[in-house]
Amino acid sequence: MNWQALQGGLLGGRILIASRRFASFLPQKVGPVVRARRVARFRLTMSPVSRVGRPVGEGRRGVRWAPLLALAALLAAAGLFGGGAYNRLIQMDQAVQAQWAQVQNAYQRRADLVPNLVETVRGAARFERETFGQVAEARAKVGQVSLEATPELVEDPEAFSRFQQAQDGLTAALSRLLAVAERYPELRATEAFRDLLAQLEGTENRIAVERMRFNELARSFNSTRNSFPTVLLASVFGERFETKAYFKAQPGSEAAPRFTF
Repeated sequence: MNWQALQGGLLGGRILIASRRFASFLPQKVGPVVRARRVARFRLTMSPVSRVGRPVGEGRRGVRWAPLLALAALLAAAGLFGGGAYNRLIQMDQAVQAQWAQVQNAYQRRADLVPNLVETVRGAARFERETFGQVAEARAKVGQVSLEATPELVEDPEAFSRFQQAQDGLTAALSRLLAVAERYPELRATEAFRDLLAQLEGTENRIAVERMRFNELARSFNSTRNSFPTVLLASVFGERFETKAYFKAQPGSEAAPRFTF
């Protein structure tokens, strides 16, 4: 047995009975056409289902709630995207900062080698005071900029440029020092000098590798940060997600210098 059809029949019978009672209460002076219209309107209001198959009033409620539901869905999507983009920028920023620390460690290792290297060369080349002075001055500048090398330095192009210039100045001064040592065969023959030279060369290679890795991470961060629509989120947080600076290679410095004699 079709229960839906049975229920529909029972409901239709109830509506018919109610309609007849409603018609009986209408004034006798009402014409047949008006009477029929009023009875039809009464039946429609009594029916739980409209002519299009929906409960009466459902269409109006759907129209009223549709903008609010659409706005809620839009806000939820924006929140999910914003949270994901923020977390991604945080992770990439932390990776850049960690690599920046590796760069600083490599430069500090080289700065620590300079005093021993200078003293070793000074023992055989006592008359090269100008070169020793240049090395000492370059190392002092490196020490000064190292104190300013906070994690925020990678977001300040001017400070970052000063840091790189100081490090490049020390590289040039060390090259001149080793050029002086080349004129003293007895110095090159000592074990201490050879050991320092090997450590310096390894440190320079490490500096080149760490700088390259830093540039790769900084470039990846900048590409993500400046892409749409992530750039809108980054601009909201201001200095929290500033563009990172890069190390710039000097002409002829595509590879780490080799100190061999």
